[in-house]
Amino acid sequence: MSTGKSYKKLTILGKEISPGRGLQLNLDVARLHTRTPIQVPVIVERAKEDGPVVLLMAGLHGDEINGIEIIRRFIRKKLHKPSRGTIICLPVFNIFGFLNVQRELPDGRDLNRSFPGTASGSLASQFAYHFMKEIAPHCDYIIDFHTGAARRNNFPQIRCVISDNESMKLARIFNPPFILNSSLIPKTIRESMIKMKKKILLFEGGMANDLEDMIIEEGLNGTKRILSHLGMRNYKVDFTKDRDPIILQDSKWLRAPNSGMFQSIVKNGAFVEKNEILAVVTDPYGNFEKKIKASSPGYVICVNKSPVVYKGDAILHIARAINTNFY
Repeated sequence: MSTGKSYKKLTILGKEISPGRGLQLNLDVARLHTRTPIQVPVIVERAKEDGPVVLLMAGLHGDEINGIEIIRRFIRKKLHKPSRGTIICLPVFNIFGFLNVQRELPDGRDLNRSFPGTASGSLASQFAYHFMKEIAPHCDYIIDFHTGAARRNNFPQIRCVISDNESMKLARIFNPPFILNSSLIPKTIRESMIKMKKKILLFEGGMANDLEDMIIEEGLNGTKRILSHLGMRNYKVDFTKDRDPIILQDSKWLRAPNSGMFQSIVKNGAFVEKNEILAVVTDPYGNFEKKIKASSPGYVICVNKSPVVYKGDAILHIARAINTNFY
């Protein structure tokens, strides 16, 4: 007997996802040298009731493990099953980088500088192309999880264009410690999705090749808040914080004035005043010690955790809140 309800047809990677069903699909892009296929798992859960389609994705850079763990826990706890709409989980996009425990694809290219890609381009370009063709058109909202590169530890933050009112509303609902105004970078997934009129939040937290519970909990709970706001499911947020995100207008890197051993004094996420001592660079022999001071007031949003640096290395990322000035 017909229920009288009509449902939007949803076909991803050639498979129709019926209301109330979940499937694990595979994005088949490339093969190893042995001709073994490399498949990117795409996990789709659709509720019986139509609603928004949200993509949770991580591993765009293969060494950004925190984001992968955020989505893994989301799936493990069965939080990816909505009561309305569809949740797509893409835990490890750059599967080659993940297998090799490195940021880039085997061709040395940054996948997040390869969008929207082409069908016959580099390996990175082909990954981007297949994503934009097979996955992106179905999504209304995207949360893209990242970490700092190399040994740079990002304090939890959402990056978006703060002049985009809807993105800012979603960023506030995610409720990270910081929301950083971030212009669109050419050939990134964020730029490509915005050109498609999709809403995307970029979460940054932690550093490469690391797992940090505080970062993971921030990502999990921010995601729960977004999905609850969209009416897809009511979640219990276990790690609530009585705070309003600090809106950061712009930022700049402090760089090592000399080569040597680097020790940060300031805590990540802290507010610093102009001329406050933030770190020291020393030599191994006890002959040299250079204090590094804040050139302006602001918030520390990233700390280089490498114990050894070269002159010119980025060591501390300082951002200013709206209505404050860098001197």
